[in-house]
Amino acid sequence: MKVTVYNLKREQVGELELADEVFAGEVKEQLFYEVVKAQLASRRAGTQAQKERSAVSGAAKKLYRQKGTGRARQGNLRAPHRVGGGVAHALRTRDWSYRPTRKMRLGALKSALSLFAKEGRLTVVDDFALAEIKTKSVAQTLGALRAEKKALVVDDASNDKLVMSMRNLSEHRFLPPEGVNVYDLLRHEHLVVTKKAAKALEARCLRQNTGEP
Repeated sequence: MKVTVYNLKREQVGELELADEVFAGEVKEQLFYEVVKAQLASRRAGTQAQKERSAVSGAAKKLYRQKGTGRARQGNLRAPHRVGGGVAHALRTRDWSYRPTRKMRLGALKSALSLFAKEGRLTVVDDFALAEIKTKSVAQTLGALRAEKKALVVDDASNDKLVMSMRNLSEHRFLPPEGVNVYDLLRHEHLVVTKKAAKALEARCLRQNTGEP
Protein backbone atom coordinates (compact mmCIF):
# COMPACT_ATOMS: atom_id res chain seq x y z
CA MET A 1 0.00 0.00 0.00
CA LYS A 2 1.07 3.60 -0.57
CA VAL A 3 0.70 6.22 2.13
CA THR A 4 1.14 9.97 1.88
CA VAL A 5 4.21 11.45 3.56
CA TYR A 6 3.87 14.90 5.14
CA ASN A 7 6.22 17.44 6.61
CA LEU A 8 5.59 18.88 10.07
CA LYS A 9 3.21 21.48 8.60
CA ARG A 10 1.11 18.68 7.06
CA GLU A 11 2.19 19.55 3.54
CA GLN A 12 2.47 16.56 1.24
CA VAL A 13 6.10 15.87 0.38
CA GLY A 14 5.90 12.40 -1.15
CA GLU A 15 4.65 8.83 -0.79
CA LEU A 16 5.89 5.72 0.98
CA GLU A 17 5.31 2.10 0.01
CA LEU A 18 4.42 -0.09 2.99
CA ALA A 19 3.68 -3.81 3.18
CA ASP A 20 -0.01 -4.69 2.88
CA GLU A 21 0.53 -7.56 5.30
CA VAL A 22 1.42 -5.09 8.07
CA PHE A 23 -0.57 -1.93 7.34
CA ALA A 24 -3.48 -3.16 5.22
CA GLY A 25 -4.24 -6.60 6.58
CA GLU A 26 -7.35 -8.05 8.18
CA VAL A 27 -8.18 -6.50 11.55
CA LYS A 28 -8.60 -9.37 14.01
CA GLU A 29 -10.06 -7.69 17.06
CA GLN A 30 -10.20 -10.92 19.08
CA LEU A 31 -6.40 -10.84 19.20
CA PHE A 32 -6.49 -7.42 20.86
CA TYR A 33 -8.24 -8.86 23.90
CA GLU A 34 -5.84 -11.77 24.29
CA VAL A 35 -2.66 -9.75 23.92
CA VAL A 36 -3.76 -6.74 26.00
CA LYS A 37 -4.96 -9.08 28.76
CA ALA A 38 -1.52 -10.71 28.80
CA GLN A 39 0.23 -7.34 28.89
CA LEU A 40 -1.86 -6.13 31.82
CA ALA A 41 -1.45 -9.43 33.67
CA SER A 42 2.32 -9.15 33.32
CA ARG A 43 2.21 -5.72 34.95
CA ARG A 44 0.51 -7.01 38.09
CA ALA A 45 2.86 -6.92 41.05
CA GLY A 46 1.50 -10.09 42.64
CA THR A 47 3.12 -9.08 45.94
CA GLN A 48 0.10 -9.56 48.20
CA ALA A 49 0.88 -11.86 51.11
CA GLN A 50 -0.51 -12.88 54.49
CA LYS A 51 0.85 -15.01 57.30
CA GLU A 52 -0.69 -18.39 57.89
CA ARG A 53 -0.48 -19.98 61.32
CA SER A 54 2.94 -21.52 60.73
CA ALA A 55 4.45 -18.07 59.98
CA VAL A 56 3.02 -16.23 63.00
CA SER A 57 5.18 -15.71 66.09
CA GLY A 58 3.94 -17.36 69.25
CA ALA A 59 4.17 -20.53 71.29
CA ALA A 60 2.94 -23.74 69.72
CA LYS A 61 1.99 -25.17 73.10
CA LYS A 62 -1.62 -26.12 73.73
CA LEU A 63 -3.16 -23.40 75.88
CA TYR A 64 -4.72 -25.70 78.48
CA ARG A 65 -5.77 -29.29 78.86
CA GLN A 66 -8.36 -30.75 76.55
CA LYS A 67 -10.96 -31.72 79.13
CA GLY A 68 -12.22 -30.68 82.49
CA THR A 69 -11.82 -26.90 82.30
CA GLY A 70 -15.37 -26.11 81.18
CA ARG A 71 -14.02 -24.08 78.26
CA ALA A 72 -13.96 -24.70 74.54
CA ARG A 73 -11.10 -26.81 73.25
CA GLN A 74 -8.20 -24.65 72.14
CA GLY A 75 -5.02 -25.36 70.26
CA ASN A 76 -2.39 -22.64 70.40
CA LEU A 77 -2.06 -18.86 70.12
CA ARG A 78 -1.41 -19.02 66.40
CA ALA A 79 -4.80 -20.50 65.47
CA PRO A 80 -6.70 -18.43 62.82
CA HIS A 81 -9.69 -17.74 65.07
CA ARG A 82 -7.59 -16.06 67.76
CA VAL A 83 -6.59 -12.38 67.81
CA GLY A 84 -3.08 -12.12 66.41
CA GLY A 85 -3.23 -15.59 64.97
CA GLY A 86 -2.52 -16.65 61.44
CA VAL A 87 -4.87 -16.22 58.47
CA ALA A 88 -6.77 -19.19 57.15
CA HIS A 89 -6.23 -19.70 53.41
CA ALA A 90 -3.64 -16.91 53.40
CA LEU A 91 -2.82 -15.02 50.21
CA ARG A 92 0.52 -15.90 48.64
CA THR A 93 2.81 -13.97 46.30
CA ARG A 94 2.39 -15.14 42.73
CA ASP A 95 3.45 -14.33 39.22
CA TRP A 96 0.46 -13.44 37.04
CA SER A 97 2.40 -13.05 33.81
CA TYR A 98 1.99 -15.31 30.82
CA ARG A 99 3.10 -15.04 27.22
CA PRO A 100 0.85 -15.48 24.17
CA THR A 101 2.38 -17.19 21.17
CA ARG A 102 4.60 -15.19 18.82
CA LYS A 103 2.08 -15.66 16.02
CA MET A 104 -0.67 -14.17 18.19
CA ARG A 105 1.48 -11.22 19.29
CA LEU A 106 2.52 -10.39 15.75
CA GLY A 107 -1.03 -10.82 14.49
CA ALA A 108 -2.36 -8.40 17.10
CA LEU A 109 0.32 -5.80 16.33
CA LYS A 110 -0.31 -5.98 12.58
CA SER A 111 -4.06 -5.79 13.17
CA ALA A 112 -3.63 -2.66 15.30
CA LEU A 113 -1.43 -0.96 12.69
CA SER A 114 -3.90 -1.91 9.96
CA LEU A 115 -6.77 -0.51 12.04
CA PHE A 116 -5.05 2.89 12.31
CA ALA A 117 -4.35 2.95 8.58
CA LYS A 118 -7.88 1.83 7.69
CA GLU A 119 -9.52 4.49 9.88
CA GLY A 120 -7.25 7.29 8.64
CA ARG A 121 -5.56 7.74 12.03
CA LEU A 122 -2.06 6.98 10.74
CA THR A 123 0.15 9.93 9.82
CA VAL A 124 3.57 9.41 8.26
CA VAL A 125 5.98 12.34 8.41
CA ASP A 126 9.23 12.71 6.53
CA ASP A 127 11.16 13.61 9.67
CA PHE A 128 10.45 14.86 13.19
CA ALA A 129 13.43 17.14 13.66
CA LEU A 130 12.99 19.89 16.24
CA ALA A 131 15.08 23.03 16.50
CA GLU A 132 15.06 22.97 20.30
CA ILE A 133 13.72 21.08 23.29
CA LYS A 134 10.33 22.69 23.80
CA THR A 135 7.07 21.04 24.79
CA LYS A 136 4.96 23.82 23.30
CA SER A 137 6.57 23.31 19.88
CA VAL A 138 5.66 19.61 19.86
CA ALA A 139 2.08 20.35 20.91
CA GLN A 140 1.74 22.90 18.10
CA THR A 141 3.26 20.46 15.60
CA LEU A 142 0.83 17.72 16.58
CA GLY A 143 -1.99 20.21 16.17
CA ALA A 144 -0.79 21.03 12.67
CA LEU A 145 -0.69 17.31 11.90
CA ARG A 146 -4.31 16.99 13.12
CA ALA A 147 -3.19 14.67 15.90
CA GLU A 148 -3.73 17.00 18.83
CA LYS A 149 -5.78 14.43 20.78
CA LYS A 150 -3.92 11.47 22.35
CA ALA A 151 -1.19 10.83 19.79
CA LEU A 152 1.43 8.10 19.91
CA VAL A 153 4.59 9.41 18.25
CA VAL A 154 7.09 6.85 16.97
CA ASP A 155 10.63 7.71 15.96
CA ASP A 156 14.17 6.55 16.59
CA ALA A 157 15.19 6.68 20.25
CA SER A 158 18.20 8.81 19.29
CA ASN A 159 15.88 11.79 18.63
CA ASP A 160 16.62 13.30 22.04
CA LYS A 161 14.94 16.63 21.40
CA LEU A 162 11.66 14.93 20.56
CA VAL A 163 11.90 12.53 23.49
CA MET A 164 12.57 15.30 26.01
CA SER A 165 10.01 17.68 24.50
CA MET A 166 7.21 15.12 24.90
CA ARG A 167 7.89 14.20 28.51
CA ASN A 168 5.42 16.73 29.91
CA LEU A 169 2.56 15.99 27.49
CA SER A 170 0.09 13.90 29.47
CA GLU A 171 -2.15 13.17 26.48
CA HIS A 172 0.65 12.05 24.16
CA ARG A 173 3.46 9.52 24.32
CA PHE A 174 6.72 8.82 22.53
CA LEU A 175 7.90 5.29 21.75
CA PRO A 176 10.74 3.92 19.61
CA PRO A 177 9.72 1.36 16.94
CA GLU A 178 10.93 -1.55 19.05
CA GLY A 179 8.74 -0.42 21.96
CA VAL A 180 5.43 -0.12 20.09
CA ASN A 181 2.85 -2.49 21.55
CA VAL A 182 -0.85 -3.23 21.14
CA TYR A 183 -1.88 -1.81 24.53
CA ASP A 184 -0.33 1.61 23.90
CA LEU A 185 -1.62 1.71 20.33
CA LEU A 186 -5.21 1.10 21.38
CA ARG A 187 -4.96 3.74 24.14
CA HIS A 188 -4.27 6.51 21.61
CA GLU A 189 -6.37 8.17 18.94
CA HIS A 190 -3.59 8.92 16.45
CA LEU A 191 -0.36 7.27 15.36
CA VAL A 192 2.35 9.58 14.06
CA VAL A 193 5.43 7.83 12.64
CA THR A 194 8.43 8.97 10.69
CA LYS A 195 9.34 7.22 7.45
CA LYS A 196 12.28 5.54 9.13
CA ALA A 197 10.13 4.35 12.04
CA ALA A 198 7.41 3.05 9.70
CA LYS A 199 9.96 0.92 7.88
CA ALA A 200 11.37 -0.29 11.19
CA LEU A 201 7.87 -1.35 12.32
CA GLU A 202 7.34 -3.10 9.00
CA ALA A 203 10.63 -4.98 9.32
CA ARG A 204 9.82 -5.93 12.90
CA CYS A 205 6.48 -7.46 11.90
CA LEU A 206 7.90 -9.33 8.92
CA ARG A 207 11.08 -10.81 10.36
CA GLN A 208 10.97 -14.52 10.96
CA ASN A 209 13.45 -14.90 13.81
CA THR A 210 12.20 -15.32 17.35
CA GLY A 211 11.90 -12.43 19.73
CA GLU A 212 9.39 -10.02 21.21
CA PRO A 213 7.30 -8.28 18.48
